[in-house]
Amino acid sequence: MVVMLLVYTMIERSAIFQQDDVWNKKSNNDRITYEYAQYQKYGYLTYVDYTSYLRDKYIEKYDANTYTEKQDYLDDKAVIQDAKAYLKNASVQEFISMYESKGYTIRYLEPLKYRNGGTKPGGNGSLLAITEKSVVNRLWNYILGFITVETTNDIKDPELTERYIRVEKDPYSGLFAVVGSGTQHKYLLYFDSRFPFIHQNWLHLNLGTSYTRFRGQEITDVINSPTGDLKPKRQQYPAMLGTDEYVNVAVDFHTLTYNSGIVSDVEKRQFNDKYTVYSYRRTGLSMLENSFVIGIIATLIAYALGLPLGMTMARHKDGLGDKLGNAYIIFIMAVPSLAYIFMFAALGTTLFKLPYKFANAEVPILAYILPTISLSLPSIGSLMKWMRRYMIDQMNSDYVKFARAEGLSEKEIFNIHISKNAMIYLVHGIPASILGCLTGAIITERVYSVPGVGNLLTLAINSHDNGIIVACTVFYTSLSIIALILGDLLLTKYDPRISLSEDKGGGR
Repeated sequence: MVVMLLVYTMIERSAIFQQDDVWNKKSNNDRITYEYAQYQKYGYLTYVDYTSYLRDKYIEKYDANTYTEKQDYLDDKAVIQDAKAYLKNASVQEFISMYESKGYTIRYLEPLKYRNGGTKPGGNGSLLAITEKSVVNRLWNYILGFITVETTNDIKDPELTERYIRVEKDPYSGLFAVVGSGTQHKYLLYFDSRFPFIHQNWLHLNLGTSYTRFRGQEITDVINSPTGDLKPKRQQYPAMLGTDEYVNVAVDFHTLTYNSGIVSDVEKRQFNDKYTVYSYRRTGLSMLENSFVIGIIATLIAYALGLPLGMTMARHKDGLGDKLGNAYIIFIMAVPSLAYIFMFAALGTTLFKLPYKFANAEVPILAYILPTISLSLPSIGSLMKWMRRYMIDQMNSDYVKFARAEGLSEKEIFNIHISKNAMIYLVHGIPASILGCLTGAIITERVYSVPGVGNLLTLAINSHDNGIIVACTVFYTSLSIIALILGDLLLTKYDPRISLSEDKGGGR
C-alpha cells in the first residue's frame, strides 16, 4: 500500500514517457490523447473518448459493418472539429450529460489550425471525459483481483457452445492432462520435461502488468518465462494429430489460449478449435530460475565456508587464523558492496578470463561464476562473524565446564556441544536465506547484467514501470513474511526450549 501510494501520488506521472518512442513521435492534441490512454493503462485514471462513445452508439443503431458509412454518424464525428458549433450538437450534449452525471470531468481539445485553415500535425480536435482513480480504489481492485481461477464461463463468445473441464490424454507429453473449453487456457494442468515438471494455468497470481518495458505482458509471465533463444522441435499442430505430417516449430502447445477474434485460414488448417494463441519454447532459464540458481549456490557456498571458518576462529581465538578471519570480516563490512563486486569482477575477468556480462558468455555456465561468488562473499563474512561470536559466548557456560570435568576433549566439546548451541541463533535465518534467493540480488545482478528478478527491479525503476515496481514489492514482502514464519517453525524443531503450544514455552 505504501509503495503504491509513493508510486502513484509522489512521482510525476509523466515520467512514464521518458523512454516511450511512440510519445516522442506524437504532437499537439494527439500526444495529449495518447497520454490519457497510457494513464488509463497504468491505472491513474479512466477516460472515454467521444469517438468511442459514437462508435458504440451507432453500432447499436445500425451494425458494426455499416455504421461508419451513415451520414448522421459522420456529421456527429466531424462536429468536434468546429470549436464554435460542437456544443450545439445533440450527441455531444448527450455525451457531456452522461459522463458529468457519473462524476467525470469533460475536456475539449480545440482543433489546432494554421492561418490558411489547414490542420496542424496532431491537431485534430477531441472531446474527452476523464475521472481520476484514488489510491484506495486502486489498491482495493488490486487485492480483489490478486488471485483468479479460470472457469468454463471465462470466454464470452456465443459461438462457443461446448464448455467443460475434464481429464484427457495429452498428445504432447503422453501423460494425462486437465483441459478446458470456455476457460482462457486450453491446458489447465499438464506435465512436461521442464522443471518442476508439473505445471498449471488454472490458478493465477496476478502481480500486475508491465506496460513500459514489456509492453502489456503479465509480470508473472515475465519472471517465469525462459529468457533464451527459440527452441524449435519436430511436432504436430492439433489438426495434424493422427497423421504423419510434422513441422519444426518452437510453439509450446500447452500455452494455447482462446482467440476471441477472427481465426485465419492458416489457423483453421492448424487447429481444431479457436484455441489458437500460443507462446514459444525458449532455451535457458527464466528470471526467477536465474536468480534462484545463483542465490542458492551462493547460499550453499556461504554456509559451507562461513560456519566451519567461524568455528575454527572461535576455537583458535586470537591466533593467526582468527586475525586473518577478522581482517576479512572487517574488509567485507567496511567496503561498499558495489566496490568489492567491481574489484572481484576485475580479478575474475583478468586472471581467469571469466565473462563479465551475462549475455557475453560463450559457455553459459561460466556466466554464473562471477555473480555467484560475488554474492557469497558478504554472506561468508557474516556467518563467520556470528558463528565465532556465539561460540565464544558459549565457551564459558556451565555445561562446557561440566563437559571438561567429565573428561571430554576440546574437539568433542566444540563439535558436539558448543557448535550445536551456537547454531540456535543462526537456524532462524536459514529459510530467509533460501527464499531470499528467489528475490535476486539487486546490485550483483545489475553489475553482471543477470536476467534475474533483482535486475528486473532496477530496470523497472529506471523506466518507471509502475506495475513491476509494485509487483516486486508484493513478491519481496510476501517471501519475507513466509521466511519469518518458517524460521520460527524451524527454531521450534531445533531448540527444545521453544514450543508453539501453550503448555510448553509459554506459547511462544
